[in-house]
Amino acid sequence: MIIPTAPFPAPRAAAAVAGLTVAIDIGGTKIAGALVHPDGTMTATTRRPTPRGADGAGADAVMGAVAEVVAELSDSPLWSSAVRCGIGSAGPVDASRGTVSPVNIGAWREFPLQARVEAELAARGAELPTVLAGDGVAMTAAEHWLGAARGHANALCMVVSTGVGGGLILNNQLHPGPTGNAGHIGHISVAFDGEPCACGGHGCVESIASGTAIARWALAQGWTPADDATAAGVAAAAQAGDPVALAAFDRAGRALAAAIAATATLVETDIAVIGGGVAASGDTLFEPIRRHLASYATLSFVRDLQVVPATLGTHAGLIGAAAAATMLLPS
Repeated sequence: MIIPTAPFPAPRAAAAVAGLTVAIDIGGTKIAGALVHPDGTMTATTRRPTPRGADGAGADAVMGAVAEVVAELSDSPLWSSAVRCGIGSAGPVDASRGTVSPVNIGAWREFPLQARVEAELAARGAELPTVLAGDGVAMTAAEHWLGAARGHANALCMVVSTGVGGGLILNNQLHPGPTGNAGHIGHISVAFDGEPCACGGHGCVESIASGTAIARWALAQGWTPADDATAAGVAAAAQAGDPVALAAFDRAGRALAAAIAATATLVETDIAVIGGGVAASGDTLFEPIRRHLASYATLSFVRDLQVVPATLGTHAGLIGAAAAATMLLPS
């Protein structure tokens, strides 16, 4: 059954809830699953490549891979100990309806993912309460539970990759909002006269600071890649001192700093945790963020705002799906 998510029950700390959690992590390249213990350890981990396809058959093919992951998890001797399920998915998501329309899974548009997963669980003897969370919210839950935001009552966590997503922890509670999209920092506008964004807005953080945007801007400014025309190639060029590449990351860092400061000023977060492929460039990204942050986070209550890398890496999706379920489902 789909758990109503508008409003969510009062969240709790993930580690405070006993029992195993079925965790499913769905992205554009892989679909993963695990049984997650209350201490965050994972067993029966499995994964499948995400099938490609844009028509109805494609939608069923992607769901078929999800069903295979659930079936493999159900073979574990610990399956009967599972008491809840968390699904983390690439977005957009609508957690209030249990549907997903991932940008990087063209076959799914308003796909009833939560109901379909619940049916697969029930078919294997596990009628479990289930939560659907966007990947940014799941990452936030993971980093607050076991990662870089642990011990912080108010945090912004972000994924900077081909897009820019995020989530919020407020008063030690995961705050997904009515549809599960609260904290979607990538679509805060930071450039009043900025270029159009894919979302329909203008000057969004994502249109400046995503990996795609960094590479696009660098190429437009005359950067010539050695062999890699992606943001990773721009980062390598920046580390070698290329002025256009450095300017591309400075521009991205400024956009991220402005959005981080705006969020902190609005809800008084004291830390921003950044993960994702672009964050793997390290100080090439973090140095300009921190430098520009000093110009935006000027009020006394945000002046000590920290910006740090995420620590859970590829495990954040599964751990986050489990953490979101334990924090958002009623006991």
